[in-house]
Amino acid sequence: MTRFLLAVVSLVLVASAASAQQQQGRDTCTRDASRFCRPVLNDGDQAVLACLKEHRGRLSKPCQKTLADNGQ
Repeated sequence: MTRFLLAVVSLVLVASAASAQQQQGRDTCTRDASRFCRPVLNDGDQAVLACLKEHRGRLSKPCQKTLADNGQ
């Protein structure tokens, strides 16, 4: 039972860390997304990501770094 609880806690911590990293990436690129990708903002994360990648050369350095750090 203890191993099970540790496994559950570990999964929750990993999911929480991934969510926090994703939120930080959103915060870093919010201004760029608003500037370059306004027409697709309501189309979901994948549409915005694709748009940001299309405009990579015009993005702020922090947003470019966030994309690169996340394999985009």
